[in-house]
Amino acid sequence: MFTPISADFFEAPTLELSRSLLGQILVHELPQGIVAGRIVETEAYMGAEDRAAHSFGNRRTKRTEVMFGKPGLVYTYQMHTHTLINVVSGPVDTPRAILIRAVEPIEGIDLMAELRGKHMPIKQWTSGPGKLTKAMGITMDYYGHHFTERPLYIAEGDPVHAVAVGPRVGIGNSEEAVHYPYRFWESNNPFVSKFR
Repeated sequence: MFTPISADFFEAPTLELSRSLLGQILVHELPQGIVAGRIVETEAYMGAEDRAAHSFGNRRTKRTEVMFGKPGLVYTYQMHTHTLINVVSGPVDTPRAILIRAVEPIEGIDLMAELRGKHMPIKQWTSGPGKLTKAMGITMDYYGHHFTERPLYIAEGDPVHAVAVGPRVGIGNSEEAVHYPYRFWESNNPFVSKFR
């Protein structure tokens, strides 16, 4: 039903790719079945010059190492108890990444309900970066995987025409980077994590 997108999709400049990811389908083929969601919100992190990026100042650590790799690699990291998932972007050795902040569930709804808790309204399953990885069974194990390869990949969806742009969320200690308009979301989509 879903086919991984070609690798050259990820070779666009980071801000352009961040917008182009909207409407594409994040797919995870689990042993129990397939779960998939339309990407409806992203945030770009521009590497060395971006105080909000883990790789600010070309910081190269065990955690950020994958960001220096080829575009389309998976960068997972943990925040509190949540796994967050990013698309590595930019040329090799330019450590940029795009956080997938929210998806709209389109496949495997029953399985997502089990993973997130059936008592919870569907709008809360995937409307945030830590929520969507729980709903889709995505773990830290995918660090360094590529988004063109099964079982976790991005498939082609429909382009999003009504796109809103604004500052990123939850980066209050990042000085001037707090105001950069590097967050993109589908206007009026109920699964977006935060409207403003």
